[in-house]
Amino acid sequence: MQAVGGYAFKKTDKIVTVTLDPNTITSINPDEVHEWRIAIYDLLETNRFAPARVTSTGPYALHVSIVGNSIVLDVRDPNTFQPIAAHYLSLTPFRRLIRDYFRIRESYYEAIRAAQPYQIETVDMARRGIHNEAAELLRTRLVNKLHIDLNTARRLFTLICAVQPYASRIDERASALPTVLFVCSMNSVRSPIAAALARQTFPGRLISRSVGVAGGKADSFVHDVMEEIGIDMSVHTPHTMDELIATRFDLVVTLSDDAREAVERKGLEIGAIEHWPVADPTLVHGNRDTILNAYRALRDDLRQRVRARLETLVSSGSQTT
Repeated sequence: MQAVGGYAFKKTDKIVTVTLDPNTITSINPDEVHEWRIAIYDLLETNRFAPARVTSTGPYALHVSIVGNSIVLDVRDPNTFQPIAAHYLSLTPFRRLIRDYFRIRESYYEAIRAAQPYQIETVDMARRGIHNEAAELLRTRLVNKLHIDLNTARRLFTLICAVQPYASRIDERASALPTVLFVCSMNSVRSPIAAALARQTFPGRLISRSVGVAGGKADSFVHDVMEEIGIDMSVHTPHTMDELIATRFDLVVTLSDDAREAVERKGLEIGAIEHWPVADPTLVHGNRDTILNAYRALRDDLRQRVRARLETLVSSGSQTT
């Protein structure tokens, strides 16, 4: 064990999975997405991390979203994605440091291209100074919330810098955008694929959510077939209906039989509800190619349905406001 700030870290006190909320952290620029992935890789490579004031055993999954002016650090079980603790971290105290981070980063890149070694060293020292200041501030703001060491705080600040410029600041409670909710059994395959396709097909023109009747696990085949069409599903964290905050949707689409029953029990305010009978590729057996083809067939089926059905919803606007 290693003690930091009075807390003795265990070997299992670490983050092993980081996911980003695709509803609030949005970009279609591959360079920006690449920057997110590098920041996530660096954080996962070496970190010491544990939630405070809760009884839990690591390792942990970290789901990051942006709500208003806050970064939400949602700590979960990496196998079941069941919630453990969630903390809102205001971005306001970090604004100057974030601006300085990008300014120094550009100076560093320019120095590497053209400057003398002593100039590179000077800029690098300034960059390290900003990182250290931000890391200490981050640890201070997370006292009694999360236990992290200085290096983890530095890497977490880098991730915050990477994602926050591309955050969607839409207030869903006040937005006039049409809203659609996709529901399946586990929120691992059918509903997250449909929601991601809706966001890709109608970027910035609707709010698309997905949940499951029960919690599931991230599916690697989903990641593979969606990456083929330019959608990064490695950021997806399965959510259940019990985690829904919004209660009004212009359209709810159920994708499994148990989803229909669950939606009825939930008592949501719904403009329209539809059931799309689509295949479940997790039931397909065979070699890898056979299974991937089943996932591709579901993806292509859902893409056609999403385009055909949601075009009218987007054109008519929200009906529940």
